[in-house]
Amino acid sequence: MPATLRLPGKVAIITGGASGIGLESVLLFACEGAHVVAADINEEAAQRAVKLVADMYPDAPRAIAVKCDVSKEADIKACVAKAVDEFGRLDVMFNNAGIMHPADDNALTTEERIWDLTMNSNLKGVWWGCKYAIEAMRKNPDGSKGSIINTASFVAVLGAATPQLAYTASKGAVLAMTRELAVVHAREGIRLNSLCPGPLRTKLLMDFLDTPDKKNRRLVQVPAGRFGEAIEQAKGALFLASDDSSYVIGADFKVDGGICAAYVTPEGEPSLAPPQNLAPEA
Repeated sequence: MPATLRLPGKVAIITGGASGIGLESVLLFACEGAHVVAADINEEAAQRAVKLVADMYPDAPRAIAVKCDVSKEADIKACVAKAVDEFGRLDVMFNNAGIMHPADDNALTTEERIWDLTMNSNLKGVWWGCKYAIEAMRKNPDGSKGSIINTASFVAVLGAATPQLAYTASKGAVLAMTRELAVVHAREGIRLNSLCPGPLRTKLLMDFLDTPDKKNRRLVQVPAGRFGEAIEQAKGALFLASDDSSYVIGADFKVDGGICAAYVTPEGEPSLAPPQNLAPEA
């Protein structure tokens, strides 16, 4: 564990905590001294995440797994209540869970059921996560409040000719909602920020980009010349969760390899190889 912990004794809920960004965040937050609630619709996978914490960081504070479907208000409410019951407070809420449905397409072909399914998970679930986290943070026994981090996306800022309309619209709404809530709650010490990942080398995206041509079509737009890694997003979330970001409020924090800053990208071939030494990794 690090010599200087960035989340000592804090209590953090991470939704979607069984895979991808969520799993890497569970491991990293625990390594940095937090009690972690790994919340996921797949309870068995969330339990595996908790076991990984124990195996990798035996000196870390306790982690627990909670089954949570973020599209159901009762699940999120119960998850927050479980965290407070177990640890006595809530300091960090990372509303990370979401979906990217393969049938999500353009305005003419996306079915209403796909739209509603996406909005319920990606937007309504974030709203409920904010709602119940704010209520819990207001009751922290020492008077300190907390940090809420909502996962948006670079597609909330950029348009693409490979549409996923419901996903894009949901993530744009997350940005707007986060900014508004950040302003509303800033003076009571509850900070809200959005994390905007760029294209990542996660199973979710790699299953979608299932040919070299599809991958290269994306990478040519990315100045970094590679897909991001889930651990890089977890490190961005760690910054927003920690007191290092105490004056960061209402930010659209882009961890995107430069894609949102680009007009013409550098010459040279992109790379599919990940960078080295980005531990922790499951």
